[in-house]
Amino acid sequence: SSWSSFEEEVEVQEVKNARVSLTGEKSKPTKLKEVSSINYARIKTDMDEFNRVLGGGVVPGSLVLIGGDPGIGKSTLLLQVSTQLANKGTVLYVSGEESAEQIKLRSERLGDIDNEFYLYAETNMQAVRSQVEAIKPDFLIIDSIQTIMSPEISGVQGSVSQIREVTAELMQIAKTNNIATFIVGHVTKEGQLAGPRMLEHMVDTVLYFEGERHHTFRILRAVKNRFGSTNEIGIFEMQSGGLVEVLNPSQVFLEERLDGATGSAIVVTMEGSRPILAEVQALVTPTVFGNAKRTTTGLDFNRVSLIMAVLEKRCGLLLQNQDAYLKSAGGVKLDEPAIDLAVAVVMGAAFNAIITSLVSDIITPLILNPVVKAANVENLSKLSWNGIAYGSFLSAVINFLVVGTVLFFVVKAAEKAQNLGKKEEAVEEEAPAPTQEELLTEIRDLLANK
Repeated sequence: SSWSSFEEEVEVQEVKNARVSLTGEKSKPTKLKEVSSINYARIKTDMDEFNRVLGGGVVPGSLVLIGGDPGIGKSTLLLQVSTQLANKGTVLYVSGEESAEQIKLRSERLGDIDNEFYLYAETNMQAVRSQVEAIKPDFLIIDSIQTIMSPEISGVQGSVSQIREVTAELMQIAKTNNIATFIVGHVTKEGQLAGPRMLEHMVDTVLYFEGERHHTFRILRAVKNRFGSTNEIGIFEMQSGGLVEVLNPSQVFLEERLDGATGSAIVVTMEGSRPILAEVQALVTPTVFGNAKRTTTGLDFNRVSLIMAVLEKRCGLLLQNQDAYLKSAGGVKLDEPAIDLAVAVVMGAAFNAIITSLVSDIITPLILNPVVKAANVENLSKLSWNGIAYGSFLSAVINFLVVGTVLFFVVKAAEKAQNLGKKEEAVEEEAPAPTQEELLTEIRDLLANK
Protein backbone atom coordinates (compact mmCIF):
# COMPACT_ATOMS: atom_id res chain seq x y z
CA SER A 1 0.00 0.00 0.00
CA SER A 2 1.11 3.54 -0.66
CA TRP A 3 0.02 7.06 0.24
CA SER A 4 -3.23 8.28 -1.36
CA SER A 5 -4.21 4.84 -2.71
CA PHE A 6 -7.06 2.32 -2.14
CA GLU A 7 -6.83 -1.36 -1.30
CA GLU A 8 -9.82 -3.69 -1.51
CA GLU A 9 -10.64 -5.73 1.59
CA VAL A 10 -13.44 -8.32 1.52
CA GLU A 11 -15.54 -8.46 4.66
CA VAL A 12 -16.10 -12.06 5.73
CA GLN A 13 -19.35 -12.58 7.57
CA GLU A 14 -19.46 -15.06 10.38
CA VAL A 15 -21.51 -18.08 9.41
CA LYS A 16 -23.99 -19.17 12.02
CA ASN A 17 -23.71 -22.74 13.19
CA ALA A 18 -27.14 -24.35 13.26
CA ARG A 19 -26.10 -26.72 16.04
CA VAL A 20 -24.62 -24.65 18.87
CA SER A 21 -25.80 -25.32 22.41
CA LEU A 22 -26.34 -22.68 25.06
CA THR A 23 -22.93 -23.58 26.53
CA GLY A 24 -21.20 -22.85 23.19
CA GLU A 25 -20.58 -26.47 22.23
CA LYS A 26 -20.62 -26.99 18.47
CA SER A 27 -21.61 -30.15 16.64
CA LYS A 28 -19.08 -31.99 14.49
CA PRO A 29 -19.10 -35.07 12.24
CA THR A 30 -18.96 -38.30 14.22
CA LYS A 31 -18.86 -41.93 13.17
CA LEU A 32 -22.16 -43.67 13.70
CA LYS A 33 -20.62 -46.47 15.76
CA GLU A 34 -19.05 -43.87 18.09
CA VAL A 35 -22.36 -42.14 18.81
CA SER A 36 -23.65 -43.14 22.23
CA SER A 37 -27.29 -44.21 22.25
CA ILE A 38 -29.34 -42.67 25.03
CA ASN A 39 -32.82 -43.87 25.88
CA TYR A 40 -34.61 -40.81 27.17
CA ALA A 41 -37.41 -41.55 29.58
CA ARG A 42 -40.67 -40.04 28.41
CA ILE A 43 -42.16 -37.44 30.70
CA LYS A 44 -45.80 -38.23 31.37
CA THR A 45 -48.42 -35.62 32.07
CA ASP A 46 -51.53 -36.14 34.19
CA MET A 47 -53.60 -36.57 31.00
CA ASP A 48 -53.50 -40.12 29.69
CA GLU A 49 -55.18 -39.05 26.45
CA PHE A 50 -52.44 -36.48 25.79
CA ASN A 51 -49.74 -39.04 26.54
CA ARG A 52 -51.41 -41.54 24.20
CA VAL A 53 -51.35 -39.14 21.25
CA LEU A 54 -47.67 -38.30 21.81
CA GLY A 55 -46.79 -42.00 21.88
CA GLY A 56 -46.46 -42.44 25.64
CA GLY A 57 -45.38 -39.02 26.92
CA VAL A 58 -43.23 -35.98 26.16
CA VAL A 59 -39.81 -36.76 24.66
CA PRO A 60 -37.00 -34.42 25.82
CA GLY A 61 -35.64 -32.37 22.92
CA SER A 62 -38.72 -32.93 20.74
CA LEU A 63 -40.40 -30.21 18.70
CA VAL A 64 -44.21 -30.51 18.69
CA LEU A 65 -46.55 -28.41 16.53
CA ILE A 66 -50.22 -28.07 17.56
CA GLY A 67 -52.73 -26.56 15.13
CA GLY A 68 -56.46 -25.93 15.27
CA ASP A 69 -59.28 -23.52 14.51
CA PRO A 70 -59.49 -20.21 16.41
CA GLY A 71 -61.13 -20.59 19.82
CA ILE A 72 -60.98 -24.40 19.77
CA GLY A 73 -58.86 -24.51 22.95
CA LYS A 74 -55.20 -24.80 21.86
CA SER A 75 -53.94 -22.29 24.42
CA THR A 76 -56.09 -23.83 27.15
CA LEU A 77 -54.69 -27.28 26.39
CA LEU A 78 -51.06 -26.16 26.44
CA LEU A 79 -51.54 -24.02 29.54
CA GLN A 80 -53.11 -26.98 31.31
CA VAL A 81 -50.30 -29.30 30.18
CA SER A 82 -47.69 -26.70 31.18
CA THR A 83 -49.01 -26.52 34.73
CA GLN A 84 -48.62 -30.30 34.99
CA LEU A 85 -45.12 -30.30 33.48
CA ALA A 86 -44.08 -27.55 35.93
CA ASN A 87 -44.15 -30.20 38.66
CA LYS A 88 -41.46 -32.17 36.79
CA GLY A 89 -39.23 -29.40 35.47
CA THR A 90 -38.90 -25.73 34.60
CA VAL A 91 -41.43 -24.37 32.09
CA LEU A 92 -41.09 -21.17 30.06
CA TYR A 93 -44.39 -20.13 28.46
CA VAL A 94 -43.89 -17.48 25.76
CA SER A 95 -47.09 -15.73 24.67
CA GLY A 96 -47.17 -13.45 21.67
CA GLU A 97 -50.96 -13.09 21.53
CA GLU A 98 -52.06 -12.43 25.11
CA SER A 99 -50.72 -10.38 27.97
CA ALA A 100 -49.49 -11.92 31.19
CA GLU A 101 -52.61 -10.71 33.01
CA GLN A 102 -54.92 -12.45 30.53
CA ILE A 103 -53.10 -15.74 30.91
CA LYS A 104 -53.18 -15.35 34.69
CA LEU A 105 -56.98 -15.02 34.61
CA ARG A 106 -57.32 -18.19 32.55
CA SER A 107 -54.85 -20.11 34.67
CA GLU A 108 -56.85 -19.42 37.84
CA ARG A 109 -59.62 -21.64 36.48
CA LEU A 110 -57.20 -24.51 35.94
CA GLY A 111 -55.93 -24.81 39.51
CA ASP A 112 -52.67 -24.19 41.35
CA ILE A 113 -49.51 -23.40 39.37
CA ASP A 114 -46.07 -24.51 40.50
CA ASN A 115 -43.27 -22.02 41.18
CA GLU A 116 -41.22 -23.38 38.26
CA PHE A 117 -43.68 -21.93 35.73
CA TYR A 118 -42.31 -18.82 33.99
CA LEU A 119 -44.54 -16.61 31.84
CA TYR A 120 -43.03 -14.33 29.23
CA ALA A 121 -45.13 -12.07 26.96
CA GLU A 122 -42.80 -11.27 24.03
CA THR A 123 -42.71 -11.43 20.23
CA ASN A 124 -38.97 -10.84 19.61
CA MET A 125 -37.08 -14.08 18.97
CA GLN A 126 -33.77 -12.64 20.15
CA ALA A 127 -35.35 -11.69 23.48
CA VAL A 128 -36.89 -15.16 23.76
CA ARG A 129 -33.51 -16.79 23.12
CA SER A 130 -31.82 -14.65 25.76
CA GLN A 131 -34.42 -15.69 28.33
CA VAL A 132 -33.98 -19.33 27.39
CA GLU A 133 -30.23 -18.94 27.97
CA ALA A 134 -30.88 -17.34 31.34
CA ILE A 135 -33.60 -19.65 32.69
CA LYS A 136 -32.50 -22.89 30.94
CA PRO A 137 -36.00 -24.41 30.98
CA ASP A 138 -36.85 -28.07 30.49
CA PHE A 139 -40.00 -27.20 28.54
CA LEU A 140 -40.62 -24.30 26.16
CA ILE A 141 -44.08 -23.24 24.96
CA ILE A 142 -44.48 -20.83 22.01
CA ASP A 143 -48.00 -19.39 21.57
CA SER A 144 -48.00 -18.81 18.68
CA ILE A 145 -45.40 -19.21 15.93
CA GLN A 146 -47.18 -16.65 13.71
CA THR A 147 -46.65 -13.87 16.30
CA ILE A 148 -42.92 -14.40 16.90
CA MET A 149 -40.52 -12.52 14.61
CA SER A 150 -36.77 -12.39 14.09
CA PRO A 151 -35.27 -8.89 13.67
CA GLU A 152 -32.59 -10.33 11.39
CA ILE A 153 -35.16 -11.28 8.74
CA SER A 154 -37.13 -8.74 6.74
CA GLY A 155 -40.86 -9.30 6.64
CA VAL A 156 -43.89 -8.90 8.84
CA GLN A 157 -44.96 -11.29 11.55
CA GLY A 158 -46.52 -14.46 10.18
CA SER A 159 -44.83 -14.24 6.77
CA VAL A 160 -43.27 -17.31 5.20
CA SER A 161 -39.71 -16.15 5.77
CA GLN A 162 -40.34 -15.22 9.41
CA ILE A 163 -42.06 -18.52 10.24
CA ARG A 164 -39.30 -20.53 8.55
CA GLU A 165 -36.49 -18.65 10.33
CA VAL A 166 -38.12 -18.68 13.78
CA THR A 167 -38.95 -22.39 13.52
CA ALA A 168 -35.38 -23.19 12.48
CA GLU A 169 -34.03 -21.32 15.49
CA LEU A 170 -36.47 -23.05 17.84
CA MET A 171 -35.44 -26.41 16.37
CA GLN A 172 -31.80 -25.55 17.04
CA ILE A 173 -32.58 -24.62 20.66
CA ALA A 174 -34.61 -27.77 21.23
CA LYS A 175 -32.14 -30.24 19.70
CA THR A 176 -28.90 -28.83 21.09
CA ASN A 177 -30.17 -28.20 24.63
CA ASN A 178 -32.58 -31.12 25.03
CA ILE A 179 -35.58 -28.82 25.61
CA ALA A 180 -39.04 -30.18 24.80
CA THR A 181 -40.69 -27.43 22.76
CA PHE A 182 -44.38 -26.98 21.91
CA ILE A 183 -45.44 -24.60 19.13
CA VAL A 184 -48.98 -23.36 18.49
CA GLY A 185 -49.84 -22.83 14.83
CA HIS A 186 -52.79 -21.12 13.17
CA VAL A 187 -54.81 -22.81 10.43
CA THR A 188 -56.31 -21.52 7.19
CA LYS A 189 -59.98 -21.58 6.15
CA GLU A 190 -59.37 -24.97 4.53
CA GLY A 191 -58.15 -26.39 7.85
CA GLN A 192 -54.46 -26.56 6.86
CA LEU A 193 -51.65 -25.14 8.97
CA ALA A 194 -50.86 -21.56 7.97
CA GLY A 195 -47.35 -20.91 6.72
CA PRO A 196 -44.92 -22.87 4.55
CA ARG A 197 -45.34 -26.61 4.12
CA MET A 198 -41.77 -26.89 5.34
CA LEU A 199 -43.05 -26.08 8.83
CA GLU A 200 -44.59 -29.54 9.16
CA HIS A 201 -41.41 -31.21 7.86
CA MET A 202 -39.15 -29.43 10.34
CA VAL A 203 -40.97 -30.47 13.50
CA ASP A 204 -41.02 -33.95 15.05
CA THR A 205 -44.75 -34.17 15.77
CA VAL A 206 -47.80 -32.50 14.22
CA LEU A 207 -51.03 -32.52 16.21
CA TYR A 208 -54.44 -31.20 15.17
CA PHE A 209 -56.89 -30.05 17.84
CA GLU A 210 -60.32 -30.25 16.23
CA GLY A 211 -64.01 -30.32 17.05
CA GLU A 212 -67.23 -28.45 16.41
CA ARG A 213 -67.57 -25.12 18.15
CA HIS A 214 -71.12 -25.87 19.33
CA HIS A 215 -70.06 -29.19 20.88
CA THR A 216 -68.10 -29.56 24.09
CA PHE A 217 -65.96 -32.44 22.85
CA ARG A 218 -62.50 -31.87 21.38
CA ILE A 219 -60.30 -34.37 19.54
CA LEU A 220 -56.50 -34.25 19.52
CA ARG A 221 -55.25 -36.13 16.46
CA ALA A 222 -51.65 -36.94 15.48
CA VAL A 223 -50.87 -36.68 11.75
CA LYS A 224 -47.09 -36.94 12.13
CA ASN A 225 -45.10 -38.43 14.99
CA ARG A 226 -41.48 -39.51 14.91
CA PHE A 227 -41.82 -41.03 18.37
CA GLY A 228 -45.09 -42.96 18.06
CA SER A 229 -48.13 -43.89 16.00
CA THR A 230 -49.77 -41.35 13.70
CA ASN A 231 -53.27 -42.79 14.09
CA GLU A 232 -53.87 -42.13 17.79
CA ILE A 233 -56.49 -39.67 18.96
CA GLY A 234 -57.26 -38.20 22.36
CA ILE A 235 -60.76 -37.04 23.27
CA PHE A 236 -61.44 -34.21 25.73
CA GLU A 237 -64.47 -32.35 26.98
CA MET A 238 -64.36 -28.59 27.44
CA GLN A 239 -65.76 -27.63 30.83
CA SER A 240 -65.67 -24.50 32.97
CA GLY A 241 -62.54 -25.72 34.74
CA GLY A 242 -60.66 -26.58 31.55
CA LEU A 243 -60.31 -29.69 29.46
CA VAL A 244 -61.29 -33.03 30.96
CA GLU A 245 -60.17 -36.23 29.25
CA VAL A 246 -62.81 -38.70 28.10
CA LEU A 247 -61.68 -42.23 28.95
CA ASN A 248 -64.65 -44.01 27.31
CA PRO A 249 -65.46 -42.12 24.09
CA SER A 250 -67.85 -44.82 22.81
CA GLN A 251 -70.23 -44.20 25.70
CA VAL A 252 -70.15 -40.47 25.06
CA PHE A 253 -70.91 -40.80 21.34
CA LEU A 254 -73.82 -43.20 21.89
CA GLU A 255 -75.46 -41.81 25.03
CA GLU A 256 -77.98 -39.67 23.09
CA ARG A 257 -78.88 -42.32 20.51
CA LEU A 258 -82.58 -43.18 20.19
CA ASP A 259 -83.54 -46.84 19.99
CA GLY A 260 -85.15 -47.81 16.71
CA ALA A 261 -84.37 -44.51 15.02
CA THR A 262 -84.61 -44.57 11.22
CA GLY A 263 -81.44 -43.69 9.30
CA SER A 264 -79.06 -44.44 12.16
CA ALA A 265 -76.32 -47.06 12.45
CA ILE A 266 -73.49 -47.82 14.87
CA VAL A 267 -70.09 -48.39 13.32
CA VAL A 268 -66.82 -49.60 14.86
CA THR A 269 -63.84 -47.54 13.73
CA MET A 270 -60.22 -48.13 14.67
CA GLU A 271 -58.52 -44.96 15.87
CA GLY A 272 -54.93 -45.87 16.55
CA SER A 273 -54.71 -48.84 18.88
CA ARG A 274 -58.28 -48.83 20.21
CA PRO A 275 -61.70 -49.37 18.65
CA ILE A 276 -64.34 -46.66 19.04
CA LEU A 277 -68.10 -47.01 18.58
CA ALA A 278 -69.63 -44.11 16.69
CA GLU A 279 -73.05 -43.32 15.26
CA VAL A 280 -73.67 -42.44 11.63
CA GLN A 281 -76.94 -40.62 10.88
CA ALA A 282 -78.64 -39.99 7.54
CA LEU A 283 -81.72 -38.07 6.44
CA VAL A 284 -83.12 -38.45 2.90
CA THR A 285 -85.94 -36.23 1.70
CA PRO A 286 -87.32 -35.34 -1.76
CA THR A 287 -85.63 -32.31 -3.23
CA VAL A 288 -87.58 -29.13 -3.91
CA PHE A 289 -85.11 -27.61 -6.37
CA GLY A 290 -83.71 -28.98 -9.60
CA ASN A 291 -80.42 -30.31 -8.27
CA ALA A 292 -80.34 -32.56 -5.23
CA LYS A 293 -78.32 -31.31 -2.25
CA ARG A 294 -75.76 -33.40 -0.37
CA THR A 295 -74.38 -32.30 3.01
CA THR A 296 -71.90 -34.19 5.20
CA THR A 297 -70.53 -33.48 8.67
CA GLY A 298 -67.64 -35.56 9.95
CA LEU A 299 -67.66 -37.72 6.78
CA ASP A 300 -65.79 -37.37 3.51
CA PHE A 301 -68.07 -35.76 0.92
CA ASN A 302 -66.54 -37.51 -2.09
CA ARG A 303 -66.81 -40.95 -0.52
CA VAL A 304 -70.46 -40.36 0.38
CA SER A 305 -71.19 -39.30 -3.22
CA LEU A 306 -69.51 -42.48 -4.47
CA ILE A 307 -71.56 -44.69 -2.12
CA MET A 308 -74.78 -42.99 -3.25
CA ALA A 309 -73.85 -43.61 -6.89
CA VAL A 310 -73.28 -47.30 -6.13
CA LEU A 311 -76.64 -47.56 -4.34
CA GLU A 312 -78.42 -45.98 -7.28
CA LYS A 313 -76.65 -48.04 -9.95
CA ARG A 314 -76.48 -51.46 -8.27
CA CYS A 315 -79.31 -51.43 -5.74
CA GLY A 316 -81.92 -49.53 -7.74
CA LEU A 317 -82.43 -46.73 -5.20
CA LEU A 318 -83.60 -43.59 -6.96
CA LEU A 319 -81.50 -41.01 -5.10
CA GLN A 320 -80.88 -38.49 -7.87
CA ASN A 321 -83.97 -36.49 -6.85
CA GLN A 322 -83.41 -36.84 -3.09
CA ASP A 323 -81.61 -34.46 -0.73
CA ALA A 324 -79.21 -36.33 1.56
CA TYR A 325 -77.83 -35.12 4.89
CA LEU A 326 -75.25 -37.30 6.68
CA LYS A 327 -73.26 -36.72 9.86
CA SER A 328 -71.28 -38.53 12.51
CA ALA A 329 -72.67 -37.95 15.98
CA GLY A 330 -70.51 -36.24 18.58
CA GLY A 331 -68.44 -34.22 16.10
CA VAL A 332 -65.87 -36.97 15.50
CA LYS A 333 -64.40 -37.19 12.00
CA LEU A 334 -64.59 -40.70 10.54
CA ASP A 335 -62.26 -41.53 7.64
CA GLU A 336 -61.75 -45.29 7.97
CA PRO A 337 -62.97 -47.34 4.95
CA ALA A 338 -64.93 -49.62 7.31
CA ILE A 339 -67.59 -46.92 7.76
CA ASP A 340 -68.63 -47.16 4.09
CA LEU A 341 -70.97 -50.07 4.87
CA ALA A 342 -72.63 -48.11 7.68
CA VAL A 343 -73.13 -45.13 5.37
CA ALA A 344 -74.74 -47.35 2.72
CA VAL A 345 -77.02 -48.99 5.31
CA VAL A 346 -78.28 -45.71 6.80
CA MET A 347 -78.82 -44.27 3.30
CA GLY A 348 -80.86 -47.31 2.33
CA ALA A 349 -82.82 -47.20 5.57
CA ALA A 350 -83.56 -43.49 5.18
CA PHE A 351 -84.72 -43.98 1.59
CA ASN A 352 -86.76 -47.05 2.59
CA ALA A 353 -88.60 -44.89 5.14
CA ILE A 354 -89.93 -42.78 2.25
CA ILE A 355 -91.16 -45.86 0.35
CA THR A 356 -92.68 -47.35 3.52
CA SER A 357 -94.57 -44.16 4.27
CA LEU A 358 -95.86 -44.00 0.68
CA VAL A 359 -97.09 -47.58 0.84
CA SER A 360 -98.51 -47.71 4.38
CA ASP A 361 -100.03 -44.21 4.50
CA ILE A 362 -101.30 -43.75 0.93
CA ILE A 363 -101.42 -46.83 -1.29
CA THR A 364 -102.30 -49.55 1.23
CA PRO A 365 -105.37 -47.74 2.67
CA LEU A 366 -106.69 -47.22 -0.87
CA ILE A 367 -106.51 -50.99 -1.53
CA LEU A 368 -107.46 -52.34 1.89
CA ASN A 369 -110.37 -50.01 2.65
CA PRO A 370 -112.73 -51.62 0.08
CA VAL A 371 -111.79 -55.09 1.38
CA VAL A 372 -112.37 -54.08 5.00
CA LYS A 373 -115.73 -52.52 4.19
CA ALA A 374 -116.81 -55.62 2.26
CA ALA A 375 -115.89 -57.87 5.17
CA ASN A 376 -117.69 -55.50 7.58
CA VAL A 377 -114.74 -55.37 10.01
CA GLU A 378 -112.74 -52.49 11.38
CA ASN A 379 -109.36 -54.09 10.72
CA LEU A 380 -108.42 -56.72 8.15
CA SER A 381 -105.99 -58.39 10.54
CA LYS A 382 -108.92 -59.24 12.87
CA LEU A 383 -110.52 -61.63 10.37
CA SER A 384 -110.45 -65.23 11.61
CA TRP A 385 -112.25 -68.56 11.13
CA ASN A 386 -112.26 -71.33 13.76
CA GLY A 387 -109.28 -69.77 15.47
CA ILE A 388 -107.29 -69.31 12.25
CA ALA A 389 -106.26 -65.64 11.90
CA TYR A 390 -106.17 -65.57 8.13
CA GLY A 391 -106.74 -61.78 8.19
CA SER A 392 -103.17 -61.12 9.39
CA PHE A 393 -101.84 -63.37 6.64
CA LEU A 394 -103.87 -61.56 3.99
CA SER A 395 -102.70 -58.18 5.31
CA ALA A 396 -99.05 -59.27 5.18
CA VAL A 397 -99.43 -60.64 1.63
CA ILE A 398 -101.10 -57.45 0.42
CA ASN A 399 -98.39 -55.28 2.02
CA PHE A 400 -95.69 -57.39 0.39
CA LEU A 401 -97.32 -57.16 -3.03
CA VAL A 402 -97.84 -53.42 -2.71
CA VAL A 403 -94.26 -52.75 -1.60
CA GLY A 404 -92.86 -54.99 -4.33
CA THR A 405 -95.01 -53.37 -6.99
CA VAL A 406 -94.03 -49.84 -5.90
CA LEU A 407 -90.33 -50.69 -5.86
CA PHE A 408 -90.65 -52.40 -9.26
CA PHE A 409 -92.19 -49.33 -10.87
CA VAL A 410 -89.69 -47.00 -9.17
CA VAL A 411 -86.73 -49.01 -10.49
CA LYS A 412 -88.27 -49.29 -13.95
CA ALA A 413 -88.94 -45.55 -14.03
CA ALA A 414 -85.32 -44.85 -13.11
CA GLU A 415 -84.01 -47.20 -15.80
CA LYS A 416 -86.36 -45.75 -18.39
CA ALA A 417 -85.24 -42.21 -17.55
CA GLN A 418 -81.58 -43.23 -17.91
CA ASN A 419 -82.18 -45.07 -21.21
CA LEU A 420 -84.19 -42.15 -22.57
CA GLY A 421 -81.35 -39.78 -21.76
CA LYS A 422 -78.85 -42.05 -23.51
CA LYS A 423 -81.07 -42.32 -26.61
CA GLU A 424 -81.45 -38.54 -26.82
CA GLU A 425 -77.68 -38.12 -26.62
CA ALA A 426 -77.18 -40.76 -29.33
CA VAL A 427 -79.72 -39.08 -31.62
CA GLU A 428 -78.01 -35.73 -31.17
CA GLU A 429 -74.59 -37.20 -31.94
CA GLU A 430 -75.69 -39.16 -35.10
CA ALA A 431 -75.80 -37.06 -38.26
CA PRO A 432 -78.68 -37.76 -40.73
CA ALA A 433 -77.61 -39.91 -43.70
CA PRO A 434 -77.99 -38.27 -47.17
CA THR A 435 -80.82 -39.49 -49.40
CA GLN A 436 -80.35 -41.04 -52.87
CA GLU A 437 -81.58 -37.92 -54.61
CA GLU A 438 -79.06 -35.78 -52.74
CA LEU A 439 -76.23 -38.14 -53.76
CA LEU A 440 -77.31 -38.07 -57.45
CA THR A 441 -77.55 -34.27 -57.39
CA GLU A 442 -74.05 -34.02 -55.95
CA ILE A 443 -72.66 -36.35 -58.67
CA ARG A 444 -74.36 -34.30 -61.40
CA ASP A 445 -72.86 -31.05 -60.12
CA LEU A 446 -69.38 -32.58 -60.01
CA LEU A 447 -69.65 -33.81 -63.63
CA ALA A 448 -70.96 -30.43 -64.81
CA ASN A 449 -67.99 -28.63 -63.27
CA LYS A 450 -65.56 -30.91 -65.11
